[in-house]
Amino acid sequence: MRRLGGAEEQARIAWVLVGGRLDPSPLLAALPRPAVVVAADGGARHAALLSVQVDVWVGDFDSSAGVQVDAPREVHPAAKDETDAELAIRVARERGATELVLLGAFGGRFDHTLALALLALRLTEREGLRVTLTSGNEWGWPLTPASPLSLDVPPGATLSVLAVSDLRGLSLGGVRWPLTEADIPLGSGWTVSNEAPGGPVTASLRGGHAILTVLPGLPD
Repeated sequence: MRRLGGAEEQARIAWVLVGGRLDPSPLLAALPRPAVVVAADGGARHAALLSVQVDVWVGDFDSSAGVQVDAPREVHPAAKDETDAELAIRVARERGATELVLLGAFGGRFDHTLALALLALRLTEREGLRVTLTSGNEWGWPLTPASPLSLDVPPGATLSVLAVSDLRGLSLGGVRWPLTEADIPLGSGWTVSNEAPGGPVTASLRGGHAILTVLPGLPD
C-alpha cells in the first residue's frame, strides 16, 4: 500500500521482521525494497516469504527453533529491558534507517502487537520516523498531529482510526463516512470499520494519538 506525497526516494528504508503473522499479498509484493533488513528472533522466518537477505539477526533466540537464516547474530539475554523487536529497530536506526516497515506486526501475541503499535507512535511523534506496520493482509500507520497521512487505498478496503487517546480535530477524507474536525473519545467505536471506495485517503489530527488501520479485503 502506497503512502502518497513525502520523499520516498530519499528515505533509507529498513524492513524489520517481527514475530507475528505474515501473509503473501499483492500489496506486500509491491513494497519498495529495503536498504537494510533486520530480523527480530523468530521473525527471521519471514525472510523466505519476502525473498530477502537478512543483514542482522537480533534477539535472545527463544522463539527461532528450526529457523535457518544465513546472517550475523546479535545475541541478547532473555532477561532484558527491551523486546527483540525494539532491539531490531535500534539496529535498523543505527544503520541509518529513516523509514521503518515492521513486517509480521499483527496476528501474534496481543501484548507484543500493542507494544509495537505504541512504539511506532512514539517513534513517529518524537523522532519523526515514518513507520508502517503490516502482516500482508493487515496494515497500520501512526497518526499524530505532526504526521498526517495520505494513502492510496485499494477499493473495498475497511479502514479504522483507533483512538489510543482522546482525539481533537480528526479529519478523514476519501472514505464512505468522512469527518471534519471531529473530537473522538479514547477507545471510541465511532471511527472503526469505515469503507474506502479506492484512491487517496487522507487523515489528520489537531490533537491526540491514533493508529489508522486498513484491511484491503475481508473474507466473504
